Amino acid sequence: MEFSSQLLENAVAEIAQLPGIGKRSALRLALHLLKQPEAHTQRLATALTAFRKEIKFCEQCHNLSDAPRCEICSNPARDKSLLCVVEDIRDVMAIESTSQFKGYYHVLGGLISPMDGIGPQDLTLDSLIRKIDSGDVQEVIFALSATMEADTTNFYMYKLLGKFPVKLSTIARGIAVGEELEYTDEVTLARSINTRLPYEKSIQQ
Repeated sequence: MEFSSQLLENAVAEIAQLPGIGKRSALRLALHLLKQPEAHTQRLATALTAFRKEIKFCEQCHNLSDAPRCEICSNPARDKSLLCVVEDIRDVMAIESTSQFKGYYHVLGGLISPMDGIGPQDLTLDSLIRKIDSGDVQEVIFALSATMEADTTNFYMYKLLGKFPVKLSTIARGIAVGEELEYTDEVTLARSINTRLPYEKSIQQ
């Protein structure tokens, strides 16, 4: 792809680094921004810069937050006896969109995947244990995607948390095997949360 402008080429190269964006799509986006009022592009740049510099991880659940503790963890009206364990922040957003879960969350920050060099030590399991050891949690819901890595992570957590007097459950498999949680429709995801089952039964299936 030949460019008549080094500035355009630089912009396309940076945009093309975003996931799912090829050079042709990056070129379309760059030219689109060029057609917009300068103030629009400036607001976008300011928003992205502020997001990168000021965003925090919630000290309680590891979700993204503007403050040390996110809005969900700061809400005293939620049920502190329910803890939903998810892979990342996109899953929190997916479950919240169903309006069916009223407990709190814990974001693992990934899944156990030896092929990718990701082990238990790379996840937020230590803070998960401390949270459960506090005694407030009565049920831990494993809400991970239906993938091999997720099943491995679920089983590891099941063994890790088995010594605690808490109920361990998993979302119902209304979600197709191999499907990512964030792409599941809201009705199916809500049904999976509401019809969760004890984790032991999911092993036997």
